[in-house]
Amino acid sequence: MNESIPVLRTTDHGTAKLMPDVDRARAWLLTVDGAPQSYVDLDDPSYLEFEYARRLGYVLDVVAEAGRALDVAHLGGGALTLPRYVAATRPGSRQDVVEADAALLELVVEHLPLLAGSGVELHAADARAWLEGAPDDHADVLIADVFGGSRVPAHLTTRAYAREAERVLRPGGVYLANLADSAPFAFLRSQLAAFAELFEELLLIAEPGVLRGRRFGNAVLVASHRPLDVAALARRTAADAFPARVEHGAAVREFIGGARPVEDADAVPSPEPPDGAFGIG
Repeated sequence: MNESIPVLRTTDHGTAKLMPDVDRARAWLLTVDGAPQSYVDLDDPSYLEFEYARRLGYVLDVVAEAGRALDVAHLGGGALTLPRYVAATRPGSRQDVVEADAALLELVVEHLPLLAGSGVELHAADARAWLEGAPDDHADVLIADVFGGSRVPAHLTTRAYAREAERVLRPGGVYLANLADSAPFAFLRSQLAAFAELFEELLLIAEPGVLRGRRFGNAVLVASHRPLDVAALARRTAADAFPARVEHGAAVREFIGGARPVEDADAVPSPEPPDGAFGIG
């Protein structure tokens, strides 16, 4: 039983709240302005509560042989769920975490500290600015999970941003993004279109109901210059408590249709979720 008390703090970009999970002894939920952002179990960093986080984790599991250390850059920090996951499942990995809200990072490090020797370096910076300043061939994996409130900021949705992401990745590197949209998927299609210009391999992971346009929800975009183990990934996502489908190849190209990448001058944030889409009880 977790008898810790909630922590509430005003940060640079909103009101953050850390709430203990009554069912797991050292587990916490982070919300910002009421929107769930992260879930962390300090006793079991490999435990991923949110469905989208598990899907990102499944991709991380197949990008290289089990246990191999990787250089990973995370755009968006939250409570550092995925950096903790990588540190636990791929010991010795070097990780950069970029989070625009410096006060949020301070809150997380204070109450949910990283283990010593985690290999995680924290950067209080804008994700696009940090990316543009990063060297070529810097990372094996680049993960984008950046939300201003419940929307992806406009400057992280463009063709120029995609080019920077591709530049920072090594030749065998993999890009992952947590996105959210609903039919007719104008935002999601434009994101796929931008990365289709740069990468030979594209995957889209989402619940069937989201892909069929029945509801608003998360979708994971995966881009790579090399084939990934789609069959293994499909098995993992299909067996999840909230099963998802892995679309790839011709199905992704068909989904993109005639969509075009967005230029910086025309960029807008991702769509506003409907009320209750990502709420908590």
